[in-house]
Amino acid sequence: MKQELEQEINAACVQLFSHSAPIELGRPDERFGDYSTNVALMLAGSTGQSPREVAERIAASLRERLKETAESVEVAGPGFINLRLHDRSLLADCIRTPAKMRQGQKVVAEYSDPNPFKVLHAGHLYTTIVGDSIARLLEAAGAEVHRLNYGGDVGLHVGKTMWAVLRELGGEYPDKLEGVTGDKRLEWLSRCYIEGNKAYEDDGQAKSEIAALNKRVYDLHAQNDTQSSFAKVYWTCRDWSYEGFKGMYEKLAIIPFERYIAESEVTGAGVELVEKGLDDGVLTHSEGAVIADGSIGEDLHARVFLTSAGLPTYEAKELGLAALKWRDYHFDESVIITANDIVEYMRVVLGVLDHFYPDVVRRSRHLTHGTVKLPGGTKMSSRHGNILQADDILEAADRANRALTGTNSPETVLGAVKYAFLKSRLGGDIIYDPDQAVAIEGNSGPYIQYAHARARSIVRRAKHTAKALDIVDKLESDERSLVRKMGEYAETVERATDELMPHHICTYLYELAQTFNHFYEHNRVLGDARENIRLALVLHYADTLKSGMKLLGVPAPDSM
Repeated sequence: MKQELEQEINAACVQLFSHSAPIELGRPDERFGDYSTNVALMLAGSTGQSPREVAERIAASLRERLKETAESVEVAGPGFINLRLHDRSLLADCIRTPAKMRQGQKVVAEYSDPNPFKVLHAGHLYTTIVGDSIARLLEAAGAEVHRLNYGGDVGLHVGKTMWAVLRELGGEYPDKLEGVTGDKRLEWLSRCYIEGNKAYEDDGQAKSEIAALNKRVYDLHAQNDTQSSFAKVYWTCRDWSYEGFKGMYEKLAIIPFERYIAESEVTGAGVELVEKGLDDGVLTHSEGAVIADGSIGEDLHARVFLTSAGLPTYEAKELGLAALKWRDYHFDESVIITANDIVEYMRVVLGVLDHFYPDVVRRSRHLTHGTVKLPGGTKMSSRHGNILQADDILEAADRANRALTGTNSPETVLGAVKYAFLKSRLGGDIIYDPDQAVAIEGNSGPYIQYAHARARSIVRRAKHTAKALDIVDKLESDERSLVRKMGEYAETVERATDELMPHHICTYLYELAQTFNHFYEHNRVLGDARENIRLALVLHYADTLKSGMKLLGVPAPDSM
């Protein structure tokens, strides 16, 4: 409907003034109409007429053009044009499904990206939840989505953890790992990383030993070593990490990843590209290392791609990862979701990558997010041990929910955490308050879940089966308000998909639930003379909530 109205308004402008103008239809306060445009103010300067005069001429044309669609076309203020639709047009808009904006496209979505040998922390939880929702939006829009996960099974952090692991075991004794069981494994690895990191920073001897272990890990991959005692310790600990990640993803009920790409898988390709970059003059030597010196693009700083010891950095591996993605998927778009702190890092990587794969750079979309903090702005860091783990977030929500309701409800907890992370615009820091997250009132996941369950309860109590929403000529005032709000769903989903911003869905669902609450407080549904149309409205409202919640990955229970 919105697109059709914009086309008709543009056609009127061309006919009247021989000008095509960008039409932006807004949603004014319901008292003034269903749609509004300021196109007359934009055209006035080129017509020699006042905005009001231009608006009056456009409105007169639209009354004829839109007589089957609009009940009224009025001019307001200095030259705004307000359109009020016929009820049947509003209903047609209400039952429209979101457009398949990405039909026929192949999209690679990379998110979560935890590193083996470390624990899944709150930041990983955040990017996992947001990435899952973005992938759902793309898939619902018709795209073929490949969900990828990438993490560092080689690198200095592995050397730090392995150093502490070997100290705990008293040497390279893989059989002793049998003493670490179940859920304790990831906690143990996390403690080892923290211990190794502290030793690396404080102890010169430990730093040298960790550097040597780091190189040994690269060597065992190069030699395909799975049998030495050192290799057995390494591979066992890596498997523990992967098992822990899988368990967390299952707990979060996200759509499974198609593939977990390890850094060791792309290291070789990354090094080859670095060597080619040296030959082509894109990269250069500096004090024994290989770097991008900042000359590859404006405002790009220098970054190391190979250390003076000949080991590849994250930057080199990112080149290999991009090459692997392009080789295996030849995508229309690559979406990468990371924390804000690697924005400049990625700019340099993409600047170098542009020399080898310009199509990949043009098709890449890097989305970033801030830090998850607790109330009071406390930031957690895995480097010094005060880490806020993913499990901590879920357990805090569970405790808060039990304290509030006295019940154990995994669906409520999951909805609370996901919605709390998704309702804010992607990009800034997230203040996570478990008490607010589980609240049944306010803009929270449980509030939306309860709104859905309440609507389903109304439908269940009806003496006859609710029918799908029909097109009728006349709606009562509160019915019309609800239909008008439900009519924004497709438009909201399309905007969220275009911007890859799930928070638009959250804001809409909250506003929709509030609109329904007003309707239900003032209008009887069951047993009323208008029961059929109102029951159909309730059913469509519940279905709309459920569709939106599915895009967020939030459970939609039929009862609470």
